[in-house]
Amino acid sequence: MKIDGIDKIIIKRLVKDARTPVLSIAREVGISGAAIHQRLRKLEKSELIDGYRMVLNPKSLGYTTTAFVGVFLDSSSLYSSAVKRLKEIPEVVESHYTTGNYAIFIKILCKNNEDLMHLLNKDIQNIKGVSRTETFISLDQQIDRQISI
Repeated sequence: MKIDGIDKIIIKRLVKDARTPVLSIAREVGISGAAIHQRLRKLEKSELIDGYRMVLNPKSLGYTTTAFVGVFLDSSSLYSSAVKRLKEIPEVVESHYTTGNYAIFIKILCKNNEDLMHLLNKDIQNIKGVSRTETFISLDQQIDRQISI
């Protein structure tokens, strides 16, 4: 996928704020709003743009504890069924199949440490095939960004 300078400007503006009006971008680059829409459709079709979303602030909703959990499985053949069960837990917001010590590495948002403990003991560690977990509580997030173009 080749992108030119105009595409880069469009992408940068929308990554910074997805609510930026198309006409505002069109004025900035000197082309019509229809041309911007056409370029966006091309970028979406190429799968360079994966989607548009609203980002909620978890702390505003009372989720003050962020944790990363390494999940050890009894057998790698249990991976699919374990992930299926993890998807049923709303506090699990990311899941990665990894190399290294853990079969699965997940990111969890919880209201507090007590909720985290309950989630680990009652939900995650009771999934068939999960032999144990290792938990890392995030004290602060310093970087949160997308890849730049």
